[in-house]
Amino acid sequence: MASLLVAVVDDEEPVRKALGRLLRASGLNVHAFPSGQAFIDSIASARPDCLILDLHMPGLNGLQVLEHLKACRTLFPTIVITGHDEPENQTRCLSGGAMAYMRKPLDDRLLLHAIDEAVKNSGSGHPPA
Repeated sequence: MASLLVAVVDDEEPVRKALGRLLRASGLNVHAFPSGQAFIDSIASARPDCLILDLHMPGLNGLQVLEHLKACRTLFPTIVITGHDEPENQTRCLSGGAMAYMRKPLDDRLLLHAIDEAVKNSGSGHPPA
């Protein structure tokens, strides 16, 4: 049985590395991207089962990535993460297509549960190991 592919989009390298280690240790495949544009450019070659998307990044921010994906009808189960929470952002992200919104620092168990729920609810794959 093939493992899920999770895309991690965050401009902070330590965050990408930490999430990559956590997800790989949980039996998931990971592709990490330093920007929203790098992720968008990769979609033609690798479509993830789930997307972990930082909200605040230079260039395309998380909301702009969600808007682009929605406009292209290429939505993935998405979990938006942020270290700079503002009340309206959660509403904007969830109404923009995200399935979950989480604040940094992330709780590993809650993140893995959110991935499991996002994938199950989208019907795009099987749950994490």
